[in-house]
Amino acid sequence: MQNKIPFSTYALIGTMLFGLYFGAGNLIFPIQLGQMAGTNFWPALIGFIVTAIGLPFLGILAIGLSGSNGLRDLASRVHPLFGLTFAMILYLTIGPFFAIPRTATVPFVIGFEPFMNPDHASLWLGIFSFLFFGVVYYFSLNPAKIMDYIGKYLTPTFLVFLFVLIIVAIVRPMGSFGAPAGDYNQLAFMTGFKEGYNTMDALASLAFGIVVIHAIKSQGITDTKAIAKTTWKSGIFAMGLMMVIYGLIAYMGASSVAAVGTFDNGGLIFAAVAQYFFGSFGAILLAIIIVLACLKTSIGLISACSEFFHETFPKVSYQAFVLVLCLVSFTIANFGLNNIIQFALPVLMFLYPLAIVLILLGLCSSLFDHKRSVYATSMFFTFFVSIVDGYSTLAESVPGATLSSIESVKQLYLEYLPLYDIGLGWILPALAGALIGGFWPAREGSHSRSTTIENN
Repeated sequence: MQNKIPFSTYALIGTMLFGLYFGAGNLIFPIQLGQMAGTNFWPALIGFIVTAIGLPFLGILAIGLSGSNGLRDLASRVHPLFGLTFAMILYLTIGPFFAIPRTATVPFVIGFEPFMNPDHASLWLGIFSFLFFGVVYYFSLNPAKIMDYIGKYLTPTFLVFLFVLIIVAIVRPMGSFGAPAGDYNQLAFMTGFKEGYNTMDALASLAFGIVVIHAIKSQGITDTKAIAKTTWKSGIFAMGLMMVIYGLIAYMGASSVAAVGTFDNGGLIFAAVAQYFFGSFGAILLAIIIVLACLKTSIGLISACSEFFHETFPKVSYQAFVLVLCLVSFTIANFGLNNIIQFALPVLMFLYPLAIVLILLGLCSSLFDHKRSVYATSMFFTFFVSIVDGYSTLAESVPGATLSSIESVKQLYLEYLPLYDIGLGWILPALAGALIGGFWPAREGSHSRSTTIENN
């Protein structure tokens, strides 16, 4: 174990962590937020930062400081079956079903599709995504090298290209902030708060936590306290970098309306801004930025998911899971970006409250002596709100998906559950569940679990 950990170690691991998180979604959502928030820029940005930066940081800390050996171990404090089920659903969500396919479709849609014949777009998407996941497969085969690939090479290269665009946008401002649009007019903070869900970073933090721990141990840091210290210091470095970039990108969006007009998604805004400053060269610059952003995130996700599934099903090799996940992601990517986003949102609205509560319980676990009943009752009560949140989003995006019984429950929540109308209806049930669980008589197994955690 190293006696004194140099700053370069924190910076290297923090840069790797930033690279794992910062994908295409982290580019397109804040620039759209800036354009829509306009003069309500600051409350919207702060709300976005809470969920897009604050929660992921807490998620990393929950894994690093709670003594758990990853997401499944942490979720198993609710119940072993819940731990396995929740972990698998989360890894599939941030993995081959939604997030990983998005890493291929977003750079294609933004950087290449505008210059192609629409009749041939599907064919070129297939070719691009095949090549993209071929590269991802190659770099994901050796997880021990992930910090070198992402921390030393891909992330710095990506940042160089991104800052070229950002610096030009600051030196040559496009215009003043416009009027806020939609929900950003009256509920700027909460709209930004919920917009941060789209990055999926809080969910990813529970998966990346174990990747970070392995990276720290690879630096010769094995002492539990030293690992915890390195985790939070590296996390601060990564999240500070993300906060600066989010603010600059959102500013770029907020000042762009007069110069380039409004668009339906952040990718088109980015494309218009790049073209505004650099002309046709801007398209090339943007394509490089987006491909690098997505490539490094995809490698991190494939590696994290493959590690998890290999540990869960050890008879299947890590390399086999890398191949399977790349093939599944390639297949789903070819259904198109719009379909991926449409079906991802309901799942995110269902998972996020559960993930947030699990993170907070993990951080506060020592305060209630790691009692399983606190975990179980708090998550149980949260589930009955999150399932309705997920259903509501599905009903909005998929016509004909409404169910009268759940509609009645939703109406009941709207009338009697505090904060439900702004998307935070899970807070009171989670607190009530934790309180009830705290007074619940502890079983002998719960005490043994507590002792095991403390000894670790």
